[in-house]
Amino acid sequence: MDNRLCRALQINFPLIQAPMAGVSTPELAAAVSNAGALGSVSVGASNPAQASAMLTRLCELTTAPFNVNLFCHTPPARNAECENSWIERFRPLFAQYGAQPPASLTEIYPTFNADSPMLDVILDAMPAAVSFHFGLPEPRVLDRLKSRGIATLASATSVEEARLIAQAGVDFIVAQGIEAGGHRGMFDPEKADAQMSTLALVQAILSDSDHPVIAAGGIMDGKGIAAMIKLGVTGVQMGTAFILCPESAANAAWRAALKSDAAAHTELTAAISGRPARSIRNAFCDVTRGISAKAIPAYPLTYALGKALNAAAAAQGEHGFGAQWAGQGAMLARELPAGQLVQTLKAEYQAALSA
Repeated sequence: MDNRLCRALQINFPLIQAPMAGVSTPELAAAVSNAGALGSVSVGASNPAQASAMLTRLCELTTAPFNVNLFCHTPPARNAECENSWIERFRPLFAQYGAQPPASLTEIYPTFNADSPMLDVILDAMPAAVSFHFGLPEPRVLDRLKSRGIATLASATSVEEARLIAQAGVDFIVAQGIEAGGHRGMFDPEKADAQMSTLALVQAILSDSDHPVIAAGGIMDGKGIAAMIKLGVTGVQMGTAFILCPESAANAAWRAALKSDAAAHTELTAAISGRPARSIRNAFCDVTRGISAKAIPAYPLTYALGKALNAAAAAQGEHGFGAQWAGQGAMLARELPAGQLVQTLKAEYQAALSA
């Protein structure tokens, strides 16, 4: 195809494999990029040394364009009373699995900012694109990326966020519908979530601005890609569709859930990480459903306890406390090598256009 996204990124199919921190790997991203789409990795959960190793490996596996994703969340406001209450709430559950909760909550994922050494790591790797989740970086970050010819993308969950992205000079808006798996990209999780579907959000942004839009959320096959392209987007981003690929880092329990009837049941929860995210309905969702949002510590402090609880439960054979992120189309996920999946999506897209 020849459209704005393909030209900007030098790819031949307007598909971006979602970054998915903790799931995407250099092997997954390289396979997608080598197949003509845009593979992605996220360094939001990595320190600079880990990110450097990941990007070095990716560059060994492909010379094709790829994307690197960063987290731009507001640093958490500490609230000792809320954090201690959260720890105590889960103490009996930890005891059930023969473990102690962490003594305190820690900021396991620092936000990206202009002074972060991560920027130089990324510039050294020279990706075709850098994307942002949870907000936007400082203008000088965008300036440095643009000076190197790197395209920029940012997630929007509302028309208001899309306007901010366009005003900042970011090249592409990733319209993240409520169907999407994983974390909502809301700039401010304290504000009411518009919870717009991908279809409604895409149309609203396109009617509000001529800025190029990439659709994300609930898209699982070539027919879905064709439908979004016909609406006027310049590309699509798909994450859940790639989780069952052998190149992803999803563990056995997550894969089993995706291949079971459980995949038909997802829900938004902030109790796992501190930010709303769509997960397959599991034990973690069940024991935390109904907890007031005000009782949940900020992201990523809550995630520190969530990961500790998952580790304790998994050690005893209970795998329902993992962050099994997945979108509403999870039951349509296919277990194919990533390159083969991209080719399948291309064929389905062409067939949909012909029909």
